[in-house]
Amino acid sequence: MTDGTLAIDRPTIDPTPIFELYRGVYGSELLTAAVAHFDVFGRLARQPQTRQQLATSLQLSERATSVLTTALLAMGFLKHGSQQQLELTELAAEHLVPGAAFDVGSYIGLAATSPGVLEMVERLKTSRPANHDTDGAAFIFRSGMKSAMDKSLLAQHFTLALSGRAKNVAPYLADAVSLDGCSTLLDVGGGTGIYSIGLLKKNPALTAVVMDHPEVLKTARQFAEEYEIGDRMSLLAGDMFTSELPKSDVVLLSNILHDWDVSECQTLVQRCVDALNPGGRLLIHDVLLNDELTGPLPIALYSAALFTLTEGRAYSAAEYSSWMTEAGLSVSSPVPTLVHCHVISGQK
Repeated sequence: MTDGTLAIDRPTIDPTPIFELYRGVYGSELLTAAVAHFDVFGRLARQPQTRQQLATSLQLSERATSVLTTALLAMGFLKHGSQQQLELTELAAEHLVPGAAFDVGSYIGLAATSPGVLEMVERLKTSRPANHDTDGAAFIFRSGMKSAMDKSLLAQHFTLALSGRAKNVAPYLADAVSLDGCSTLLDVGGGTGIYSIGLLKKNPALTAVVMDHPEVLKTARQFAEEYEIGDRMSLLAGDMFTSELPKSDVVLLSNILHDWDVSECQTLVQRCVDALNPGGRLLIHDVLLNDELTGPLPIALYSAALFTLTEGRAYSAAEYSSWMTEAGLSVSSPVPTLVHCHVISGQK
């Protein structure tokens, strides 16, 4: 048992560098895939292309092309030219074009058949998460799809894995938003409920409902008991895409939308807005690419990680804000929390 205060205590040292180093492998895999499997630099040396033209040329989905090109832009190998065409930077033109005098592509190609690179190539070509057809996709669930979250031990494993980051970030989220005057919180896809716990500790008048898959909520129940917050946090089993969402003053989507493609994100945002009481607020808490989708590099690589494991990618503040505005919200500027996360608030 804890003393119930961990959810509002900030870590002594910022763990962000650990996450950046951990995700660095995706940079090597994407670069090798671009060089040895898709000839991205040779294609663009012959003719600059828009992102859509490159997607057609490579026979990749819009989502896969976005993940790949955002990373290559962030690495400094691509740049935007006229009419948003993708062009090679001087670095790429000299060293990554096949046949160039100082081409190092063959050296990079030594990793072309490594398991990680081949897995990345498969994900890019299919635009489907890993294990989709075997154990089921990790971390995500919706009716009609095969998900590891249906299996008790796997659901517990993945949920606890995500809680490591959440415990560090939750107190920063709680400090970043003022919930004065709010009495009810709905945490959609809340997992362990640790973000709700942080907000509950910060706001004594608040109660919360954590909604997630039944197997995930088994872990959330343990956390509620551990943090001695069970009397103010209830658990609701359901599917965020189809189940009725209870009316609330605040709806939280923390690290949820990055799991889904654009159309699903827009659907979720609208469903959450519909569940808000008059004057209520939607909080989107997530990592942010820049609005040009050219970086920063740590988020571009995290986007690649999300791409391989889920049906989503990282998004920009402009993308989130546009979906919130379209749903009828007045949107505020992003406020940073920790480990590259920001919170964007929209009021009904």
